[in-house]
Amino acid sequence: MTLKKSVSVFGVTGSIGASTVDVLKSHTDKYVVEAVTAHRNVDALARAAIELGAKCAVIGDPSCFADLRDALAGKGIEIAAGEDALIEAAERPSDIVIAAIVGAAGLKPTLAAIRRGARIGLANKETLVCAGALMTAEISRHGATLIPVDSEHSAIFQVLEDREEMRIDRILLTASGGPFREWSLKDMQSVTRVQALAHPNWEMGAKISIDSATMMNKGLELIEAWHLFPVAEEQIEIVVHPQSVVHSMVEYPDGSVLAQLGSPDMRTPIAYALSWPDRIKVDAPRLDFATIGRLNFEAPDTNRFPALRLARQALQEGGTLPTVLNAANEVAVEAFLNDRIGFLDIAGTVEKVMTRLGSEPLTSLEQVFETDEMVRRETSACLVSAS
Repeated sequence: MTLKKSVSVFGVTGSIGASTVDVLKSHTDKYVVEAVTAHRNVDALARAAIELGAKCAVIGDPSCFADLRDALAGKGIEIAAGEDALIEAAERPSDIVIAAIVGAAGLKPTLAAIRRGARIGLANKETLVCAGALMTAEISRHGATLIPVDSEHSAIFQVLEDREEMRIDRILLTASGGPFREWSLKDMQSVTRVQALAHPNWEMGAKISIDSATMMNKGLELIEAWHLFPVAEEQIEIVVHPQSVVHSMVEYPDGSVLAQLGSPDMRTPIAYALSWPDRIKVDAPRLDFATIGRLNFEAPDTNRFPALRLARQALQEGGTLPTVLNAANEVAVEAFLNDRIGFLDIAGTVEKVMTRLGSEPLTSLEQVFETDEMVRRETSACLVSAS
């Protein structure tokens, strides 16, 4: 009889978290749930904790503790609140941690799970963007395992398995191009919040949806890929693929290009992170190639989507600049979602802050946190002065 693996889900109320809940509910014979967490969504957190039979539920915002206590009264589920509680939840003895907290807020809990040698299903790309070299060193030091959950990086991971990783010519990261792939710069000046949130292929949370619309999401994935896979920066290319069927590709020295294909459904890479090195059944839609008919590819336009250029610059210069890029983008995206700046101002703000602050050598995780806080203050001040 195979023992069940224990799982903790960080960011259980977001789009990745909800998809993880769906997979876990379909495989109760294989998994038990140790802990679930959320930032402020008490109702969804309590519902997930009950449905999954979690031992522990943690809300990031301490002001929501009383509501969570009331929602889970009599359920026999441990509850806690605050950043320290999130870290303590990551230290609990689960075999697998799905790290799906959005943004730099996910860095400390992910690090705590790494330091106890857990398997990390990484959906929080900001962890590697902000502190990639430091985090991968921690993974090696503590014997943790990192399985990417982003569909693109999961695709590359699957293609590379059991092959000579150093013999790669190119990694091709695919991008849908987002909702404004064919829009002119002039038209993009008047993009609304609702338009930017309407991704053509994927159902995602607000922040990731906006990042996909600006293509910053692909820029962050570029940096993440460089930390995950053994290639030089210039060997990672981005290609726009509107159908989101080919999730990414790897080219080998003999000219062979291997790709992983599937429907645009996050349950597939989540299930692989949970079951690796095996596979489990997922009720994702199956591809019907006759219906699809054709698959299109095109080069990205860095003039209309400057976030790609900024991310490449941050990767090339290294040091603290990727942290600057990420923090400035998070603040700018939040400002756009609150109707304080225009769509094109997101990348414009990030570039302004990157130019102003530049890069410094990155030597410690403490420096990452300090830089992140400083950049958020600088970006907020920049937005205030521009208004």
